[in-house]
Amino acid sequence: MILQNLFSDICFKIFYGMVVSNFEATPPPILIDNGGLAVLENDKIERHIMKNIPGGHNLFVQDKEVASKIENVYSKFKLMLLKKDEASKNILLAHLRKINDHLEQRGTRFLTGDTMCCFDCELMPKLQHLRLAGKYFVDFEIPTDLEYLWKYMDTMYHLDAFNHSCPADQDIINHYKHQQGARMKKHEELETPTFTNSVPVQFQQ
Repeated sequence: MILQNLFSDICFKIFYGMVVSNFEATPPPILIDNGGLAVLENDKIERHIMKNIPGGHNLFVQDKEVASKIENVYSKFKLMLLKKDEASKNILLAHLRKINDHLEQRGTRFLTGDTMCCFDCELMPKLQHLRLAGKYFVDFEIPTDLEYLWKYMDTMYHLDAFNHSCPADQDIINHYKHQQGARMKKHEELETPTFTNSVPVQFQQ
């Protein structure tokens, strides 16, 4: 479990590396092995884990079905932020329903089984982004009828690896403000960082 948390912590940091922080988000990862070798680039960190850390290959599983289910979530989310219309919201929602149905059919805690893998490290940060930025910019919310997706998110919120590497809510919102050419207001810069890491009560463990 300790090794799994280490691997997943590194992966979450890799996928969160795009967020510029004014608050308390975790900086981009640097992996230093026992021999003092520093591994700086994301893809090299992944290869180093798989090759040199016992059990590391278990994190980077191959599953074409899962890969196809999650690969376009972020692009559809970005399309929704750009268009801000019902059609783009419905496109994203339909994709989330496919992931929800997949989780229901698998009956497992994570996307490929009961052990977390690279796909979970990729999907959950995207879900966090669309949950926060979707609500802030276009009033999009993940529907409560997506029961298995919410339960999945609750499982992820209970992982130290996710919580330790997740940026503050304000960092995520500010990231997309920058993309839209907007600036964070002075009073926003002085806010106490907040971290959304809970789900509706009916989905809590």
